[in-house]
Amino acid sequence: MEGDTNPDGSIAKPWKLCTLQQVEDLKTLIKIFPLWTSSIFLTTPSGIQTSLVVLQALTMDRRLGPHFKIPAGSILVFVPIYFCIAIILSDRLVRPMWQKLTGRSPTHLQLIGVGHVLNVASMAISALVELERRTTATSHHHLSSQPGGDTMPMSALWLLPQLAIVGAGEAFHFPGQVSLYYQEFPTSLKSMSTAMIGLIIGISFYLSTAVIGCIRRVTGWLPDNIDNGKVDYVYWMLVAVGVLNFGYYIVCAKLYKYRNLEMVEDGGST
Repeated sequence: MEGDTNPDGSIAKPWKLCTLQQVEDLKTLIKIFPLWTSSIFLTTPSGIQTSLVVLQALTMDRRLGPHFKIPAGSILVFVPIYFCIAIILSDRLVRPMWQKLTGRSPTHLQLIGVGHVLNVASMAISALVELERRTTATSHHHLSSQPGGDTMPMSALWLLPQLAIVGAGEAFHFPGQVSLYYQEFPTSLKSMSTAMIGLIIGISFYLSTAVIGCIRRVTGWLPDNIDNGKVDYVYWMLVAVGVLNFGYYIVCAKLYKYRNLEMVEDGGST
């Protein structure tokens, strides 16, 4: 043991020695890690959708009245708008109704599960809208040779339902994740719990960029002109990934045992 101490009697390599509490804290993080990874694959499709929606909007009729046209990039502003609306409806309507029907408030894991379902639904609607957009573009391909060729006779407002659903999904799974991590993280790591959401978003958007690049290299679904591609195939692929990830999440949620079970039973909002 002499080699493990400094001349002044202090531990030379304190990181080699862990307290029982530190071991328990690490076990808690390992236990919650599978749930956290499922959230990465939940947010990645939203990142891909963000890029594709702008490309779709560029080819569609974005006019609102005779003097105003929605900028293609601004179409994404509807996601946080729907997010805020869904947060209000969730707190004032959905949760009280859930409690009235079931006798208890939805748990954090149930809220995240609702977010999974809505995310998959958003990708499915995106695929159907894109199929209609591509069909319309094919039947009016002559417009692409005209100035302002984005005047395809299909309104960009057709993109709003999918954005509304993905915004609603985020209003369920993001608050659910924040509450879950804050409740379940060890006391010494409470300050890190809310940062986990930012980490998920960062990883997911980097991963979405990598997935888009891979799709462009391996398939012909995303050419420079998306009218000649198969963007709806990309969305259907995301539906399949979302369904598989939801199954993975259900398994993780079923196996997960709350660390603070008392808070789940008595907290009312958990």
